[in-house]
Amino acid sequence: MVDIAEVTAAPSPDLLTPDNCAVLFVDHQPQMFFGTGSGDRTAIINATVGLAKAAKVFDVPTVLSTVAAESFSGPLMPQLADVFPGQKIVDRSTMNAWEDVAFVEAVKATGRKKLVIAGLWTEVCVVLPALSALAQGYEVYVVTDASGGVSPQAHEHAVQRMVQAGVVPVTWVQVLLELQRDWARTETYLPVMDVVKEHGGTYGLGVVYAQAVIGEHAAG
Repeated sequence: MVDIAEVTAAPSPDLLTPDNCAVLFVDHQPQMFFGTGSGDRTAIINATVGLAKAAKVFDVPTVLSTVAAESFSGPLMPQLADVFPGQKIVDRSTMNAWEDVAFVEAVKATGRKKLVIAGLWTEVCVVLPALSALAQGYEVYVVTDASGGVSPQAHEHAVQRMVQAGVVPVTWVQVLLELQRDWARTETYLPVMDVVKEHGGTYGLGVVYAQAVIGEHAAG
């Protein structure tokens, strides 16, 4: 029941904010992309870089991780690494990143209780740490368009499995706009618009049009 006297103009504590979440990138590597067949791989790359730049704009802590980078899977994709120059990348032997001590310590070091996860493949390297983190009390959000599986069914079934367990599915643009949440936040407005124009597809073109016709500070 709603108590009208208690209703205020305040956001839900379930929302992601720059101060309550961390973003984890798991195994965005060449060999993993080669085996991805759940969707357009170029679109996954675009969404991944868009998510990374969203985290960078809002100074959200990030953890970068690879699996068998030197022996099988290759390096972290350069477009992602370039967003975080000099940041340490946790390389693992474990398919489940949550069974790697260095990875878990890096997550703990962020101090955040909401984890936003994207990776390849959804059915292995995303679902395993997502369920493991959830079991230890974290709130977990999976960025489905910045993740991919070996087939549409593998990706879809992995997302269904995580949702049934309590994971929240989101998209990279959803994360970006949830972090911004108010166009009056001028300190991040222009950087957000830059990310949208570069990675937001037709939404980005709409921003270009609005700013050309209405003015540089056209919002939304």
